[in-house]
Amino acid sequence: MKLLWGLGKLLTLLFWLVVLVNLLTPFIYPLHVLVNLAGSLLATLHLLEALFCYRSLRGRAHPWLDRLKIVFFGVFHLQTIPAPTAPKASHA
Repeated sequence: MKLLWGLGKLLTLLFWLVVLVNLLTPFIYPLHVLVNLAGSLLATLHLLEALFCYRSLRGRAHPWLDRLKIVFFGVFHLQTIPAPTAPKASHA
Protein backbone atom coordinates (compact mmCIF):
# COMPACT_ATOMS: atom_id res chain seq x y z
CA MET A 1 0.00 0.00 0.00
CA LYS A 2 2.94 2.27 0.75
CA LEU A 3 4.05 1.87 -2.88
CA LEU A 4 0.61 3.01 -4.09
CA TRP A 5 0.72 6.19 -1.97
CA GLY A 6 4.27 6.90 -3.12
CA LEU A 7 3.24 6.47 -6.76
CA GLY A 8 0.30 8.79 -6.19
CA LYS A 9 2.62 11.43 -4.73
CA LEU A 10 4.95 11.08 -7.71
CA LEU A 11 2.11 11.46 -10.21
CA THR A 12 0.73 14.45 -8.32
CA LEU A 13 4.15 16.08 -8.37
CA LEU A 14 4.35 15.40 -12.11
CA PHE A 15 0.95 17.05 -12.57
CA TRP A 16 2.11 20.17 -10.67
CA LEU A 17 5.18 20.24 -12.92
CA VAL A 18 2.91 20.21 -16.00
CA VAL A 19 0.85 23.06 -14.52
CA LEU A 20 4.02 25.06 -13.82
CA VAL A 21 5.34 24.51 -17.36
CA ASN A 22 1.94 25.55 -18.71
CA LEU A 23 2.11 28.78 -16.72
CA LEU A 24 5.61 29.58 -18.00
CA THR A 25 5.09 28.47 -21.62
CA PRO A 26 1.38 28.11 -22.42
CA PHE A 27 0.32 25.06 -24.38
CA ILE A 28 -1.87 25.29 -27.49
CA TYR A 29 -5.21 27.08 -27.13
CA PRO A 30 -7.75 24.62 -25.75
CA LEU A 31 -5.20 22.62 -23.76
CA HIS A 32 -3.70 25.44 -21.71
CA VAL A 33 -7.11 26.56 -20.49
CA LEU A 34 -7.99 23.03 -19.40
CA VAL A 35 -4.66 22.53 -17.61
CA ASN A 36 -5.11 25.85 -15.79
CA LEU A 37 -8.66 24.89 -14.84
CA ALA A 38 -7.62 21.45 -13.57
CA GLY A 39 -4.69 22.97 -11.65
CA SER A 40 -6.84 25.60 -9.98
CA LEU A 41 -9.50 23.03 -9.09
CA LEU A 42 -6.93 20.67 -7.58
CA ALA A 43 -5.25 23.53 -5.69
CA THR A 44 -8.63 24.52 -4.23
CA LEU A 45 -9.35 20.95 -3.13
CA HIS A 46 -5.93 20.54 -1.55
CA LEU A 47 -6.27 23.86 0.31
CA LEU A 48 -9.63 22.68 1.64
CA GLU A 49 -8.07 19.40 2.77
CA ALA A 50 -5.32 21.29 4.59
CA LEU A 51 -7.93 23.55 6.20
CA PHE A 52 -10.08 20.63 7.35
CA CYS A 53 -7.06 18.80 8.80
CA TYR A 54 -5.65 21.87 10.54
CA ARG A 55 -6.59 20.82 14.08
CA SER A 56 -5.72 17.16 13.75
CA LEU A 57 -2.12 18.01 12.81
CA ARG A 58 -1.42 20.10 15.92
CA GLY A 59 0.18 17.26 17.89
CA ARG A 60 2.60 16.30 15.09
CA ALA A 61 6.32 17.07 15.25
CA HIS A 62 6.23 19.39 12.21
CA PRO A 63 2.60 20.36 11.59
CA TRP A 64 3.40 23.11 9.06
CA LEU A 65 5.46 20.73 6.97
CA ASP A 66 2.54 18.29 7.00
CA ARG A 67 0.16 21.05 5.95
CA LEU A 68 2.48 22.04 3.10
CA LYS A 69 2.68 18.43 1.95
CA ILE A 70 -1.12 18.22 2.04
CA VAL A 71 -1.31 21.31 -0.19
CA PHE A 72 1.03 19.64 -2.70
CA PHE A 73 -0.01 15.98 -2.46
CA GLY A 74 -3.49 16.04 -0.91
CA VAL A 75 -4.94 12.73 0.18
CA PHE A 76 -1.76 10.88 -0.80
CA HIS A 77 0.03 12.54 2.12
CA LEU A 78 -2.94 12.23 4.46
CA GLN A 79 -2.94 8.46 4.04
CA THR A 80 0.71 8.21 5.09
CA ILE A 81 0.15 10.00 8.42
CA PRO A 82 -0.31 7.42 11.19
CA ALA A 83 -3.54 7.56 13.14
CA PRO A 84 -3.23 9.03 16.64
CA THR A 85 -3.17 6.45 19.38
CA ALA A 86 -5.60 6.82 22.24
CA PRO A 87 -4.02 6.83 25.72
CA LYS A 88 -4.80 3.77 27.79
CA ALA A 89 -7.21 4.40 30.62
CA SER A 90 -5.98 3.46 34.06
CA HIS A 91 -8.63 1.92 36.23
CA ALA A 92 -8.38 2.64 39.93
